Amino acid sequence: MSGTESVAFDTPQRERRADTFAMWVFIGSEAMLFGAIFLVFLVAHIDFGPAFAAASKHLSLPLGTFNTAVLITSSFTMALAHKLAVHRRWSATVWALAATSALGICFLIVKGIEYSREISDGLAPLLGLPFRYAGPDPAQAELFFGLYFTMTSLHALHLIGGLVVVAGMVALWPTSSPANRLRQVVAVGLYWHFVDIIWVFMFPVLYLINR
Repeated sequence: MSGTESVAFDTPQRERRADTFAMWVFIGSEAMLFGAIFLVFLVAHIDFGPAFAAASKHLSLPLGTFNTAVLITSSFTMALAHKLAVHRRWSATVWALAATSALGICFLIVKGIEYSREISDGLAPLLGLPFRYAGPDPAQAELFFGLYFTMTSLHALHLIGGLVVVAGMVALWPTSSPANRLRQVVAVGLYWHFVDIIWVFMFPVLYLINR
């Protein structure tokens, strides 16, 4: 090895630590993005609390609760995939990853159903769609729904990104070395748990205002 060559990847353990560090850096940047959006929402909620509380009641609490349970379960299956990968039970790891993906897809389907209901009710102030709201302070309610769609659609995009990565990882599974498999499961697991945690914070902020 030459003097200018990095030793960060000279062993599987170093590679795994480097991957984990890189993922934490990425998660930190994404956390700042979501943190800024949460801050905007909370400041608006301080100013327009009653209007936000009234608008929140138009969201589907059963669907939101169901999706929360789905994502929490997906965190469990991802953690199971990590544990199975550590013990090199590769076939079972793939099944755990597949279960995680299925739960993620289930979340997106339910969210799509929820979006379709909100759009049909005229509660989506997006892309020039008409906004129809019969409750108090419609202008402030429109701000609530604008932030709601921004926050939840950004979260959904991150979840789709996780699904794409998991699918690519499983597709390349047969040609990956055991060390690379473990590295990939650890890295994608960190990302998946981050996306789930964001929803765990988002759910009460959006759905449980004064409920």
